[in-house]
Amino acid sequence: MKHNIDFRVYYEDTDAGGIMYHASFIRFCERGRTEFLRDLELSCSFLDEEHGILFVIRHLEADYFKSAKLDDLLTVETGIKELKNSSFIMEQSIFCQDSVLFSMTVTVVCVDKAGKPVRVPEMIRDKFKDYV
Repeated sequence: MKHNIDFRVYYEDTDAGGIMYHASFIRFCERGRTEFLRDLELSCSFLDEEHGILFVIRHLEADYFKSAKLDDLLTVETGIKELKNSSFIMEQSIFCQDSVLFSMTVTVVCVDKAGKPVRVPEMIRDKFKDYV
């Protein structure tokens, strides 16, 4: 199962020619991951305050296929590829209509407040099970 959310390309996301800047794809994916977690009732503030954990990005691989342009309506699709002890791997793609523009694989690590990797809590594993 995948989680989808739509975003519009604004002027601030583009270069002078109206083409979406490459870093904006990564920012849109960050928003997609954040909303995915929020929809599972796992907001970053909740995880920090209630469980003393944070998620940090360890690694990402990105592929750019086509450009996005000013005013395009994009869909960010987010899913979980693999769940490990202290990390999970997410796959994300950005579409404009039916055309894939960008895809990314990102490794997210669960850390405590000192930045030390810790096991992904069971309650998070339970919420992820439909997406793996």
